[in-house]
Amino acid sequence: MPLPSRPPAHYRKVDLMQYGFGQVQGPVLDTGPGTILYIEDLTVSFDGFKALNGLTLYVDDGELRCLIGPNGAGKTTLMDVITGKTRPQRGTAYFGHNIDLLSLSEPEIATAGIGRKFQRPTVFEHLWLALHANKAVWPTLVARLGNEARERIDEVLATIGLSSVRERRAGALAHGQKQWLEIGMLLMQAPRLLLLDEPVAGMTHQEIEHTVALLRSLAGRHTIIVVDHDMEFVRSIGRRVTVLHEGRVLAEGKMQDVQQNPKVIEVYLGDAAGGDPGRAHALHP
Repeated sequence: MPLPSRPPAHYRKVDLMQYGFGQVQGPVLDTGPGTILYIEDLTVSFDGFKALNGLTLYVDDGELRCLIGPNGAGKTTLMDVITGKTRPQRGTAYFGHNIDLLSLSEPEIATAGIGRKFQRPTVFEHLWLALHANKAVWPTLVARLGNEARERIDEVLATIGLSSVRERRAGALAHGQKQWLEIGMLLMQAPRLLLLDEPVAGMTHQEIEHTVALLRSLAGRHTIIVVDHDMEFVRSIGRRVTVLHEGRVLAEGKMQDVQQNPKVIEVYLGDAAGGDPGRAHALHP
């Protein structure tokens, strides 16, 4: 199968007014058909250790993709590069055909349509502030909540299952509810790409089931990349799974195919030659 090819295009860099009073505007995403994220030959080194080692990855528009791999495989570093927290020594990262992520700051990347998180006092206020698109100082301070905004908040609260606790302080929520709130904050900004790092860590079985249903309902309308170590959860949502190892893509495909891949069994789960057999049980319950 031929690899996706990003058509040549010019992108418009944002003049983000981080401390001003004017309207913040991001670049217009140009996706065309198919691929929305192009990661090619990314290399990130920390004191001689290559967290990413020539990694190449493509994600389709509307896809729900899971990233798995042992600690140190490069999962978190990859997400840090996509969001602008880490700069690679080599490679390219494009959002759609035209947005060069390596040329943008973290706020610019968020404005371009990649989900971000932040914290505020109550559930309702979290979603209201997440909705308000103009993040310059003065407009944020004087913003008013109109009918359209209220309808959008009600819609997202219903989607994430928190309508009944809309006035509760976020700190008083159960652990699973806090995770759904963070997803809701991303949805308020209508991002094209959601990055979720271990969204079910510490959840009860019932909370995980709710999260599975939520992510399945969002796939297609949004592109979602999930990093998680819970293999049962990954099996539940992973329509396509990418296994990372030593900063590279080791295997990719449907979960049932990945879990039978000899390389995955050997280097990710461990084998009889000295691996950890307890990890094998995680992939083959």
